[in-house]
Amino acid sequence: MTSPAPSASPQVGERAPGLRARTQHGETVTLDDLLSGTDHARVLLVFYPWAFSGICTGELGALRAGHAELAEAGVRVVAVSCDAMFTLRAFAEAEDLPFELLSDHWPHGEIARAYGVFDEEAGCALRGSFLIDGSGTTTWSVVNGIGEARDIVEHVRTASAR
Repeated sequence: MTSPAPSASPQVGERAPGLRARTQHGETVTLDDLLSGTDHARVLLVFYPWAFSGICTGELGALRAGHAELAEAGVRVVAVSCDAMFTLRAFAEAEDLPFELLSDHWPHGEIARAYGVFDEEAGCALRGSFLIDGSGTTTWSVVNGIGEARDIVEHVRTASAR
């Protein structure tokens, strides 16, 4: 049996798919919630495969290091994985992550599928990053495979400059 092909990721200029998920603190949020009610004009949505894995820990640590620069540029960082909420809470606390982690645990991978970054065979998200403006439009994106680390310093630079 073959895995169905993932849906296409939102392209630059297209509306980003909506989402509804729980943060590591159990609060339910939507994409509209993430885009409103703060001084952030944009959201950098970063999908990653697994909490506590080597590449993911390194990438989110680099996002932690660039968090102040992104916040100053009006970018809200939100990281998404298919891990359970309590795993994400432990991960965020262990790594001192200053941004929200969203659980795409149930329905398993629903958000990653909507963004075209769910790997059906591995049961987790690929390394997809999407910059979404205040109107919900995708303005920049990059998708890497599970074992292909992203250049997070370049992410910070790109997201801050847009």
